[in-house]
Amino acid sequence: MKKLGTMAKMEVKTSLLDNMIGVGDMVLLEPLTEETFINNLKKRFDHNEIYTYIGSVVISVNPYRSLPIYSPEKVEDYRNRNFYELSPHIFALSDEAYRSLRDQDKDQCILITGESGAGKTEASKLVMSYVAAVCGKGAEVNQVKEQLLQSNPVLEAFGNAKTVRNDNSSRFGKYMDIEFDFKGDPLGGVISNYLLEKSRVVKQPRGERNFHVFYQLLSGASEELLEKLKLERDFSRYNYLSLDSAKVNGVDDAANFRTVRNAMQIVGFMDHEAEAVLEVVAAVLKLGNIEFKPESRVNGLDESKIKDKNELKEICELTAIDQSVLERAFSFRTVEAKQEKVSTTLNVAQAYYARDALAKNLYSRLFSWLVNRINESIKAQTKVRKKVMGVLDIYGFEIFEDNSFEQFIINYCNEKLQQIFIELTLKEEQEEYIREDIEWTHIDYFNNAIICDLIENNTNGILAMLDEECLRPGTVTDDTFLEKLNQVCATHQHFESRMSRCSRFLNDTTLPHSCFRIQHYAGKVLYQVEGFVDKNNDLLYRDLSQAMWKAGHTLIKSLFPEGNPAKINLKRPPTAGSQFKASVATLMRNLQTKNPNYIRCIKPNDKKAAHIFSEALVCHQIRYLGLLENVRVRRAGYAFRQAYEPCLERYKMLCKQTWPHWRGPARAGVEVLFNELEIPVEEYSFGRSKIFIRNPRTLFKLEDLRKQRLEDLATLIQKIYRGWKCRTHFLLMRRSQIVVAAWFRRFAQRKRYQQTKRSALVIQSYIRGWKARKILRELKHQKRCEEAATTIAAYWHGTQVRREYRKFFRANAGKKIYEFTIQRIVQKYFLEMKSKMPSLSPIDKNWPSRPYLFLDSTHKELKRIFHLWRCKKYRDQFTDQRKLIYEEKLEASELFKDKKALYPSSVGQPFQGAYLEISKNPKYKKLKDAIEEKIIIAEVVNKINRANGKSTSRIFLLTNNNLLLADQKSGQIKSEVPLVDVTKVSMSSQNDGFFAIHLKEGSEAASKGDFLFSSDHLIEMATKLYRTTLSQTRQKLNIEISDEFLVQFRQDKVCVKFIQGNQKNGSVPTCKRKNNRLLEVAVP
Repeated sequence: MKKLGTMAKMEVKTSLLDNMIGVGDMVLLEPLTEETFINNLKKRFDHNEIYTYIGSVVISVNPYRSLPIYSPEKVEDYRNRNFYELSPHIFALSDEAYRSLRDQDKDQCILITGESGAGKTEASKLVMSYVAAVCGKGAEVNQVKEQLLQSNPVLEAFGNAKTVRNDNSSRFGKYMDIEFDFKGDPLGGVISNYLLEKSRVVKQPRGERNFHVFYQLLSGASEELLEKLKLERDFSRYNYLSLDSAKVNGVDDAANFRTVRNAMQIVGFMDHEAEAVLEVVAAVLKLGNIEFKPESRVNGLDESKIKDKNELKEICELTAIDQSVLERAFSFRTVEAKQEKVSTTLNVAQAYYARDALAKNLYSRLFSWLVNRINESIKAQTKVRKKVMGVLDIYGFEIFEDNSFEQFIINYCNEKLQQIFIELTLKEEQEEYIREDIEWTHIDYFNNAIICDLIENNTNGILAMLDEECLRPGTVTDDTFLEKLNQVCATHQHFESRMSRCSRFLNDTTLPHSCFRIQHYAGKVLYQVEGFVDKNNDLLYRDLSQAMWKAGHTLIKSLFPEGNPAKINLKRPPTAGSQFKASVATLMRNLQTKNPNYIRCIKPNDKKAAHIFSEALVCHQIRYLGLLENVRVRRAGYAFRQAYEPCLERYKMLCKQTWPHWRGPARAGVEVLFNELEIPVEEYSFGRSKIFIRNPRTLFKLEDLRKQRLEDLATLIQKIYRGWKCRTHFLLMRRSQIVVAAWFRRFAQRKRYQQTKRSALVIQSYIRGWKARKILRELKHQKRCEEAATTIAAYWHGTQVRREYRKFFRANAGKKIYEFTIQRIVQKYFLEMKSKMPSLSPIDKNWPSRPYLFLDSTHKELKRIFHLWRCKKYRDQFTDQRKLIYEEKLEASELFKDKKALYPSSVGQPFQGAYLEISKNPKYKKLKDAIEEKIIIAEVVNKINRANGKSTSRIFLLTNNNLLLADQKSGQIKSEVPLVDVTKVSMSSQNDGFFAIHLKEGSEAASKGDFLFSSDHLIEMATKLYRTTLSQTRQKLNIEISDEFLVQFRQDKVCVKFIQGNQKNGSVPTCKRKNNRLLEVAVP
């Protein structure tokens, strides 16, 4: 049975090779061709297996739908597991990177690449969510994790947009460094952004949208907010918003707006900051509605005027800019040269250019400010050495019908990423062979360094020539730039244009005159040269910068520091291309210092639809990502490698000497196993810690042998199990028959007894009824006789009295009449009082007015007697427990009324005493068993640490003779103080729950000093402690109420001082140890 348990445990642990759909690791693909590579991806994609390995590289195919493979259970499955132990998943790579960072102190970077729509953004979110799930817990750690995760919705709203290829396409590059401490808990992060596609603000291609935030604001903002921002909900009112794709299926812009507002609050944006951001967004939207009309001047020059100044007025109100200043900035341009200023008018085309340039710069700078503001919130607060995990989510390779400067820059960045991928992959593979002492086999591959040099060379690179054209005096156009390219790059094998001397397409009309073509690693891309110079210049007229700097809007003013007249810099700002080139160089240097992890994203189709796999599209991506070359590099020497321990664990059943247990080193066991199976020596090699298998066929042979052996073992297990099951079933049936017979006999006897019992009860009830009726008849007859005798006696006595007093009636008639009158008046008075009596509530002060003056004293006395009577009636209703509560309330009033500010709020609260049901809670069973006395108070209090003033939760227990403190979680008793050792209780006069219990000097309990607590039931606890001490010691406990008092902490006397202060956490008092002699309590 022990052997069977070992086998079962082994089989539960899944592997990359178990239940494979296709091949989970492309290194094991046999034969390796482009066709088999694509077919394997398609087969796995059709079975919802979207992840595949190439060694340690993860290939991710976008499913365009939600899959149930990212649940918390999946996170636990991949946590602390070997990379190849489970089926391919992005969580496996995330766990490998996180554990390498935490355990091996290696900085990590996760490079997520692929073209637009391949799922890079979602992959980066999954990596971050996995790391957040597996790292440490705690209030501060959870806050850091939540801020890191919530930065994504904010940046996506302002930096993502719908394109023809992706409904949530990142239109900027993002690199996030997540910083961890030595334990692997996140401390914070730093975000870097690259090249926001700001031209999208003013113009979008057909079928695409502007940035998400514009649509979210108009859809999700309340009517009050829209009115404040001077906006309308109708998209068609704004020229900067494309209408043909304003609504996206499956996207709720209103809900997303609420998500973004909540995320901004979590990240740390103040309300006024979020409001300022939305005001800038509204200003950008309204800028697009400003239109110009031509107007001729006397000197013959053309100038422009704003058609409708209402939009301009609203923009100025939003941004607090003088309307005349902004209107002049749209109509004139001031050029400064040395000490001279020249002001020229702007025609209509120039005015529209200025308007769009301002909108683009305003939005771009707002986005940069958002990134910096998020960095301020999520950056690590400590200065200790940090471990870093970088996550790169950057735009993929783009080939559109019209490719401009933005696509050129994006594709340049992807060239650099491909270059570092090739270098680091080969380096990693070579290092593993050297580490394992295995001979390295060189493999040829395409190095795209020649393409990178064509673009970034400082002398004759395309970017250098573009900057040179932008800085050259004279007439500079896109055509002059193209001419220069034709001159300098004409002989380059990866550059083509219609006018280049080496072009093979001189007669091809698909290559226009105003275009050039670059053969990237991903394929050939045709670039429209129109707009290259303007977009590289990224020119914003100084008049507009100065107008923005004059704004009363604090955020807008901070976005345009160059507009300050006191800091005018006539030096030309760096071009967009040079800035991006420097940023990419910095990024590459950063990535080369970290251990790389790769996720290669693939888009299965161009329709953004599920269950569609376009082989031609996937084939194109496989080629330009160099995935086949990556497999060949991995298989250059050995196709498969595995550590000795898991290899022996997986295949040990194939050899009698290693099954079921191998006693010895794992490497020796693998050697014995391979020798027993007679595998040719040239098919494998032994490294220092791993076995290397050269051909995938050898591995598949091992898997086939293992599968057959497992079937044989399963047959053996079935045979043994069936025999055990039959024996167990027989024994169970036998025991069941005995139990059933016993229960039946018991049931029959019980039924007979219950029937006899019911018969006896019926007879008894009849007899008792007959006796009761007989006694009742006798009592009724006796009562009638007594009433008759009483009536006869009353009549007789009346007759005797009337006969006796008849002779005195005439002499005392006046007096009798007076007495009779008074008697009738009093009788009437009492009868009226009976109907006018107030309620029996002791607090009801109503009383009928007196009808006659002579009854004044009687009226008052009757009122007093009635009040005393109803008070007695009210007291008679009290139980002993309730009387005790009112006695305690009365005691509390005498002790604290007009002395403690907290007392009035405690009057209406009943004193419960046992707030923790210790007897009912199994968690405190040990604590209940340790206490034999009656518990008077059981409450959770905060014990103040004598060293630093911080609080710790403790269970406060008061019994008849002792005061105990116990741990809240375990229930273990920490301290026990006899009541005879308690000398005094001190507290402040303010509205707080702090109190100190002073102990008798020299007593055993006073070894560590007095106790300082904080409780929500201070009045009740002090009152019960006072009454219990009085009943046990016959001495009154001293209650000191002062805003300053001394407590004994070990050998030191410390002054506890209560001060008024503003709390960061609301109305909760805070305690802080100032020095060895002072402890301050800040009370709101």
